[in-house]
Formats: sequence, C-alpha cells, structure tokens
Amino acid sequence: MTALPGTLAPGTPAAFAALLRAREPLVGYWSVLDSPVSTERIARLGYDYVALDAQHGLIDHAGVLASLTAIDTKGSTAVGLVRVEANDPSPIGKALDAGAAGVIVPLIDSAQDAADAVAAVRYPPLGRRSYGPMRAALRIGPDPADAHRETVVLAMIETAEGLAHVEEICATEGLDGVYVGPSDLRIAIGGTTSRDPAVAAEFEAALVTVRTAAGAAGIAAGIHTGDGAAAAKRLAEGFTFATVACDLVHLEQVASGHLAAAKASGEAR
Repeated sequence: MTALPGTLAPGTPAAFAALLRAREPLVGYWSVLDSPVSTERIARLGYDYVALDAQHGLIDHAGVLASLTAIDTKGSTAVGLVRVEANDPSPIGKALDAGAAGVIVPLIDSAQDAADAVAAVRYPPLGRRSYGPMRAALRIGPDPADAHRETVVLAMIETAEGLAHVEEICATEGLDGVYVGPSDLRIAIGGTTSRDPAVAAEFEAALVTVRTAAGAAGIAAGIHTGDGAAAAKRLAEGFTFATVACDLVHLEQVASGHLAAAKASGEAR
C-alpha cells in the first residue's frame, strides 16, 4: 500500500481521500439501517469506510447525522460516506455539512451529470457548494481548499446511458471515482431481475468497460458486492474499492442461520 504523507493520520478523511485517489485497494461496508449503535460497532472492525444509504436505505437526515457521528467515534478505522438521494446540491450539501467524507451520487448518465455532482461538492470558484459546514468543520476543512482535498465525490454507473458515456464521465474534471450499482446496471442491460443470470456475460463485459475507463482516466473504480468473497474477487479483477452489503441483509442471514442451528436437532418445533 502507498505510504501516507506524514501529516495524514490513518482513518481520517484526508488519508482516505489520498488512498482512494491513488487507486489503493479499499474495502467498505454498506448501511441501510438508522441504527447508530450498530453502525458504530461496524466502524471499529477495520473497514476503510462505511457508506450510509440515504437513497434506498431507511435513514433520514437526522439518522445520517447520528450515524456519521457514530462512525467517527473512538476506535473507528472508517470514514463515513453517504449515498445521497439525488444529484442535487441540497442533499449533497447537507450530507457534507453533517460530516460525510464523501458522497456517492446516483443515476449519473452523462459527463454533464458528473460535472454537476462535482460542482455540488466543491466550493466556488471550483463549484457551487454553499458554505456552512455545521459538523463537518470539526473534522474536514473547514477552509475550502482543505475541504476539497479531504472530500471525495463518486459517480454511480448504473444505467444504460451511464455505461454508454462512462469514458466521458470518468474524464470529468474533479471526479474522484465511479461506483457500479450492480442491481440497476444488470436490469439496465436487459436483465429481468437484479440478479438475472441470463445477462451474466453482458454484465461482466460492462464491468470491464467501467474499470477500464476509470483506469484510463486515473480515477478510482468501485463496486457494490454482497459479501466479502465477492468483494475480494472484484478487487482482484481490478476494481480499486469494493463495498460489502449490508447490515439489514446480514442481520437477517445471521438470525436465520442461528434459527436453523437451533432446530437442527429436532428438539425445537
């Protein structure tokens, strides 16, 4: 792994941004639950980041704020990212003001969409973010130049349009990386479900297209995965960061496994 400059402490937004931009391998976790206590536990396990899902997750802004605070607690190895609900300056600015080390912006279809996302993250003259880092100032910035260095913006590639324009998207000035939303992307290329095996070959080809475009542009390439083994596979293929999903699914899986074990002897009804 690339050595961090001496002034950058591991686990800080500045260190995370430097590693992500250097295309170093990073592993994160995905959270959809408004449960700061469990999110705090996850942040201490060794993940590089915890991503809070404010688009499809069960987390409102108060929950995002509480969970970002929990992620930053003593013993945490992770920074907090937020998948915002839309490519709009308001939710992007609110997530950053609450202390997010970066945003994952959904439904990026074009270079203009990507440029709009970057502009919402950067202060003038580089962008149009309004200044008011209510909580963020405690850890990120607060001066605009420092905030730019310590905050990342990631564009989701999950539509047919985004895939078609991925090279132009990756070339967008100020964009730190792209992030594959596999469920939407699989449907976008013709899948009848988010896991349709009939389009497996097309899906794998799309992933090659995305990570090749990112590599050519020198930016990070990330992907959402269902478990650690899948994350390891994608990193080995050339993705530079991978997210393991997610707390709600894993809670159900573990509870189901324990129930099956308890009933295995036949003593329980």
